[in-house]
Amino acid sequence: MAFDRATPHVVIIGAGFCGLAAAYELGKRGVGVTVFERDAQIGGLAGSFQVNGVCLEKFYHHWFTNDEHITALVDELGTREQVLFRRTSTGMYYANSFFKLSKPLDVLRFKPLPLRDRFRLGLLALRARQIKDWRELEHLTAAEWLRQMGGDKVYEVVWEPLLRGKFGEYAQEVSAVWFWNKLKLRGGSRGKGGEEQLAYYRGGFAALADQLAQRIVRAGGQVRTNTPIDALVVEGGAVTGVIAAGGRVRADAVVATPALPIIAGLVEPHVSHEYLARLRRIKYLANLCLVLELDRSLSDTYWLNVNDPGFPYVAVIEHTNFEPPDSYGGRHIVYLSKYLPESSEFFQMNDEALVDFTVAHLTRMFPEFDRKWLLECHVWRARYSQPVVERHYTDLIPPHDTPLANLYVATMAQIYPEDRGTNYAVREGRSIGRRIADVVLP
Repeated sequence: MAFDRATPHVVIIGAGFCGLAAAYELGKRGVGVTVFERDAQIGGLAGSFQVNGVCLEKFYHHWFTNDEHITALVDELGTREQVLFRRTSTGMYYANSFFKLSKPLDVLRFKPLPLRDRFRLGLLALRARQIKDWRELEHLTAAEWLRQMGGDKVYEVVWEPLLRGKFGEYAQEVSAVWFWNKLKLRGGSRGKGGEEQLAYYRGGFAALADQLAQRIVRAGGQVRTNTPIDALVVEGGAVTGVIAAGGRVRADAVVATPALPIIAGLVEPHVSHEYLARLRRIKYLANLCLVLELDRSLSDTYWLNVNDPGFPYVAVIEHTNFEPPDSYGGRHIVYLSKYLPESSEFFQMNDEALVDFTVAHLTRMFPEFDRKWLLECHVWRARYSQPVVERHYTDLIPPHDTPLANLYVATMAQIYPEDRGTNYAVREGRSIGRRIADVVLP
């Protein structure tokens, strides 16, 4: 479909939830929109593959019950009945033992800590939720703040292994704000009995992405997959279009939603070295995620934090202790997740060697595990997965406006003080969509 000159037209680069939400909002307001996605599927890091004909996320996903922006979108789409609320169980693997940590009483039974420190651990989430202004934490690292809040013993047993497992060499640089937000979200997503509750979308996040794409098309827009943006068209310091699939596409505005280093590559011929340095200043970790299809369950825990530095993954997430195995033809789904630099030997390891390596470690943690349980294994890699949120991160974030007129940036590195997630991707996408609509509409 071609958009005539009389119709405002906006190009969205990237069909993750931020890009889709922006396009949806623009379409609602009568703006012509084209979404370009370099991958074969939409959804970004919430993209899916199939298990027994059912869509499953390549990288684990859920919502918290207090995720208001995604809830509002689902209500607007009229698909609230597709949102499934489940009780979940959380645990920790520490010193070759498993511990439940789903309810307040579980914390009081956590024997690796003295009784006094168990109380301090239990109160930490409550104390975090009492902090109203996150700016008062910006000058602290997570390590400093967690030691202040819970003491050295709690930090060394519970939090330090998780920080190191997630951020590796950057663990001591991570901001207290990042960790505060994690505690606040999980602490607020609970039922009346104190148990954690999370939400999932029937048919997976791909179903919601597809419904958004359908609304975009219904409003007259386009969603083009397998179509990377080759270049921006810049005239007189303003972006007037993009080059994609060998052709030029006119645009009154362009919204770039990929990771900041990717955006830097697009704008490099047209902006100053200072602006490029700002886009490249924020560090990212890659993610390596193995999705195992098993013929039986590993445990009864949904989210098992691994506080064992000898285990290569930061968490064992048994998805089918959240969304039942019946959804996948009786197969049990386990995610094994690791954040690491792209240059890591582990990230570069070929799939076959990676599976062999992983099975050996799983057998150590779960002595009954047998490779015969493994029906299928899928290996997924994401180069730009987790921005490293440092102290004074506010000063690092580039604004949505860029030095090029008509070009806007909306990425997961800019949603601070929150962290990545479809809830905040939707918030940012709809916000930038409303703003641009106000600019391009007569």
